[in-house]
Amino acid sequence: MTTNEEFRVLSPTAILGYGFPESSFKRGIERKPHLIAVDAGSTDPGPYYLGAGKAFTDRAFVKRDLRYMIKEGVRLGIPVVVGTAGGSGASVHLEWCRTIIEEIAQEEKLSFKMGVIPSDVDKQAVKKALREGRISPLACVHELTEGLIDETTYLVAQIGIEPIIEALQAGCNVVLAGRCYDPAVFAALPVMQGYDEGLALHMGKILECAAIAATPGSGADCALGILKKDSFILEALNPKRRFTCESAAAHTLYEKSDPYHLPGPGGSINLEDCSFTDAGDGRVEVKGSRHEKTPRYLIKLEGARPIGYRSISIAGTRDPIMIAGIDKIIDEVKQQISDMSGENDRSQQLFFHVYGKNGVMGPLEPLTQTASHELCIVIEALCPTQEQADTLCSVARSTLLHYGYEGRISTAGNLAFPFSPSDIKMGQVFEFSIYHLMDPGDEKLFATHIENYQDGRKA
Repeated sequence: MTTNEEFRVLSPTAILGYGFPESSFKRGIERKPHLIAVDAGSTDPGPYYLGAGKAFTDRAFVKRDLRYMIKEGVRLGIPVVVGTAGGSGASVHLEWCRTIIEEIAQEEKLSFKMGVIPSDVDKQAVKKALREGRISPLACVHELTEGLIDETTYLVAQIGIEPIIEALQAGCNVVLAGRCYDPAVFAALPVMQGYDEGLALHMGKILECAAIAATPGSGADCALGILKKDSFILEALNPKRRFTCESAAAHTLYEKSDPYHLPGPGGSINLEDCSFTDAGDGRVEVKGSRHEKTPRYLIKLEGARPIGYRSISIAGTRDPIMIAGIDKIIDEVKQQISDMSGENDRSQQLFFHVYGKNGVMGPLEPLTQTASHELCIVIEALCPTQEQADTLCSVARSTLLHYGYEGRISTAGNLAFPFSPSDIKMGQVFEFSIYHLMDPGDEKLFATHIENYQDGRKA
């Protein structure tokens, strides 16, 4: 049984470092939350950040957001939980975020106990699981091999609620987790206190994006979740926004291939009997969510490997003749580059992204007739070395710039370049090499390391 009639969770922002209005945060604090929690990352920005060990949010704003959260959390005795530290949650990202918290503790002379939960997985353990048949690919994902494991730079597993609960039970005021199942940071403490796991996880699923789930949505604003015995209520903390049944339901469908089930570590949220009710004053009450455990406790693995180097050039055209024949022109340009390159031909590593035609969806674009009066063409070269990518991009740009296509009137040049220099080195490129489910068996993957701060100094 729960000790309180309701459990209030303050979600300050959609991703740590996106920011939030101070006024919204203060309104949230005035509601006396039992938990301040934030999701700090995602695979949405692609594999580069995991593979390269870089954060995709700005350090200054991550520190700004954390300063508000940790100062108020420590002052008022409210636990603060951060998941997917540094954007991707690997050891290098976790340390990046831990250092920021340490700086805040020193600058504000704060005293607290912090649990740090790494999510990196040993490659040998993954190979062993692969050989024992305990790894399976997610939908539309390749089979895993030991070679791909070796080529992976950083390999993480999604943390569920259990390791966070362990850290909280150990008395940690602040919990900093590596790669984390998004709803877990919001659900762990209320589940520990006896609230329904299905409702807590569903509420966390919505709160992980904070005010994006309100209307008008914003990724840089706060939201409040109020968990009760058999429901939860969503509330915006900015008078400019409100939750509606439509906005709450729409965000429940966000990032899901199945509208009724949301899988996570060890189970799935069943939404078949879920209902959304207008609770007045811009609030929505949600009922009927339930958590169903899976026969085996499976966790998601994520890893990325380097595949080469990229250079790009961005250009535009407003010539209706070129626009009408752009597909044929690009094919002919690639053929000319191939002919010029001889045995060093890399034209198959050259890509043209045509925005205004099908730059977003590519061959899946259902509209086949180009109606734009202008096009943006992004020339991309992806090669084994940066030098090769630079060369291919340069040749493609100059060839397309001066290509004599059928019907051309002006010979001065076919493209308009918004930047000088026109070619941009993008550096190393990564792809997701591991995006699989693993049964960890009897192995304990996640352990909490505890740090104590006294008046800003690490004890």
